[in-house]
Amino acid sequence: MSDYEERLQAWVGRKLGEPRRGQDPVNVPMIRHWVEAMEDDNPVYLDDEAARATGRDGVVAPASMVQAWTMRGYAAHVHPEPVPGGMDELTDLLAEGGYTSVVATDSDFEFHRELVPGDHVGVEESVESISPEKKTGLGAGRFVSTIRTYRDASGEIVATQRWRLLRFRPAEKPTPKPLRPRPAINPDNAFWFEAAREHRLVVQRCADCKSLRHPPGPACPQCGSFQWDTVESSGDGHVYTFTVNHHPRHPAFEYPLVVAVIELAEGTRLIANMTGVAPEDVEVGMPVVLDWLDADPDLSLPIFRPKES
Repeated sequence: MSDYEERLQAWVGRKLGEPRRGQDPVNVPMIRHWVEAMEDDNPVYLDDEAARATGRDGVVAPASMVQAWTMRGYAAHVHPEPVPGGMDELTDLLAEGGYTSVVATDSDFEFHRELVPGDHVGVEESVESISPEKKTGLGAGRFVSTIRTYRDASGEIVATQRWRLLRFRPAEKPTPKPLRPRPAINPDNAFWFEAAREHRLVVQRCADCKSLRHPPGPACPQCGSFQWDTVESSGDGHVYTFTVNHHPRHPAFEYPLVVAVIELAEGTRLIANMTGVAPEDVEVGMPVVLDWLDADPDLSLPIFRPKES
């Protein structure tokens, strides 16, 4: 057993500080706040007559409020006073091992009697167990179980609580890769991106003179016609020219990034990325074939790879 493990397990069975008495006795105004927040309309909590009709002497506090009567309060959290041998010391030891985060996992109560206005409740807490390191979805951690014993002013036990926390070392979460920058889609080019989502590379064609054009536009640059349709490219082409981008870097891309002007077999050219080839192996005139990059569910783009000979 390591020195750290021995120091940690030495806390098992120890009391966490001295018994702590609640700041105020059980009282009806606080019961009212509680049941209104919980939307609990059981009349035995606020109506003496309804409580006596059930055999009680008067109103009682909701059982689940027992923990609330001993909470330290706002001021003690803002300006805490060190408690020798208390939970803060154990928390510091756990933090030394990297267990800096916490989440509550279990709270099991056993109630011995109902609390009534005027009861003044205190609590003492002891460490029941500290688990070996466990792998969890939140990260590696240890389950710390304590037993809280609640007593009234005469020392009678009114409730016990098994309280379990997971103190864990936050797992490193991979940073999601940013989305590629969105293309500027407008009424003139929307058809092209819609086809790309279907893995179809289309080229705009003038309906009158039949000339092909890319990028898409509203009018034919040859005859001025506004009428057009499309033809589907075979996907064959060659590298007309290219560059290798190193800077500036955008986190959505892998670098070095080959950006090529591809001349399609149909005669039009488009700018696209190259894949399946090292930057130093790209050549002007290199035959290429169409491939597809599904960047995200909303964006598919044509890319090109070397044509196998």
